[in-house]
Amino acid sequence: MRVPVDSNVLLDVLEPDAAWYEWSAESILRCATHGRLVINHVVFAEVSVGFSSIETLDSKLLRSLYERVPIPWEAAFLAGKAFVEYRRAGGTRRSPLPDFFIGAHAAVAGMPLLTRGAARYQTNFPTVELIAPHA
Repeated sequence: MRVPVDSNVLLDVLEPDAAWYEWSAESILRCATHGRLVINHVVFAEVSVGFSSIETLDSKLLRSLYERVPIPWEAAFLAGKAFVEYRRAGGTRRSPLPDFFIGAHAAVAGMPLLTRGAARYQTNFPTVELIAPHA
């Protein structure tokens, strides 16, 4: 089983968050034990803002632990359509488009998603199985 990891979960463990570190670290370990962790370009970019060099980030997101998978064209199309629907329904711009790429990638690839942002994904990508607190 391949499991994409949302940037919020990665940031919890890379820049230890007192409130979420334990849940995120345990969830990453559990998913890695039962499958392969996946990140895409969007997650890599979101996580990169806290690092001064790509080498430093690469040393934290080991390729032996995190498979780097490109976003399929179908997922990019779905992300755009889901974002348009979100905006039509009154969604604010505070919900960044990157989350739609992450959700669409999981939806198109049929992968469960490890995230703390369950509400947004449940609403916009209801077919995606979520691994989330209280999900």
